[in-house]
Amino acid sequence: MQKSSAIGLGLLVAVLLVLPWVVPNSYYMDLVIRIGINAIIVIGLNLLIGFAGQISMGHAGFLGIGAYASAVLPTHFAWHPLLAMAAGAAFTALIAGLVARPIFKLKGNYLAMATLGLGIIINIVLRNEAQWTGGPDGMAVPAMSVFGFELSSDKHWYWVVAAMLAFSVWASLNMIDSPFGRALRALHGSEVASQVVGVNIVRYKVTIFVMSAAFASIMGSITAHYMAFVTPNFADFFHSVELVTMVVVGGMASVFGSIIGAVLLTALPQALATFEGWETVVFGAVLMLCMIFLPKGLVPTLAAKFGKGD
Repeated sequence: MQKSSAIGLGLLVAVLLVLPWVVPNSYYMDLVIRIGINAIIVIGLNLLIGFAGQISMGHAGFLGIGAYASAVLPTHFAWHPLLAMAAGAAFTALIAGLVARPIFKLKGNYLAMATLGLGIIINIVLRNEAQWTGGPDGMAVPAMSVFGFELSSDKHWYWVVAAMLAFSVWASLNMIDSPFGRALRALHGSEVASQVVGVNIVRYKVTIFVMSAAFASIMGSITAHYMAFVTPNFADFFHSVELVTMVVVGGMASVFGSIIGAVLLTALPQALATFEGWETVVFGAVLMLCMIFLPKGLVPTLAAKFGKGD
């Protein structure tokens, strides 16, 4: 891990330790928890898009599989929540592994359309299988318990999400500096050159896609238990677009950019709620200005300006 990355990780841990004591009320605590959840999802997605250069426009579908695994299996089959979460992640990884090879033969817009189609299929299944999923209305999710301890308060969930976020950042930074991470960056730079030097591009594409999908599934389960309710909106196209936008705004190929993107795009709609009907216009204008003046994303642009790497 680079020195600048280690410093960034240390600052993140310090902020996470201080936040619960300075957040004024439950509304802001809920916002902080949702920011943390989105940040973890976006870190996994950024490994796929930013580092490996493989677009996914249906990533919310994997989030939906995890969420509904944690709703359906404990409700209808009396599975333990942790076992249901693990089953959801395993099933998601299986689905991602099966579709990855044919999908990643495509490039550019064709790849984006294929992943979009996969996400739409998952969303349709969740809506239509009403006897199991509750259909468009969704369904309640049983409480999460770990070794007999039930996670019920916002503080409980905050520490779970904070620990997962810190671990995700640490693991991602170490992976990026590993031979696997260097192969991903080479793949992003040039598939032909990577293949010439011996990189198995199909294996690396499939592996990072499966890892990113399982990442999303686990966080879908966490989100479902935290909110105690799940709907097919977890897996819809607009949620996938929102996640990709977080990657782009924060900065592709930037772990800390993923966090900044999640902070901005989760908190900004709440801050713009006072505009009474104009919040979508203002939100779009902010994103447009970011893309015009910060085309590489916030963190990479600022890092380049001040001469520091992520």
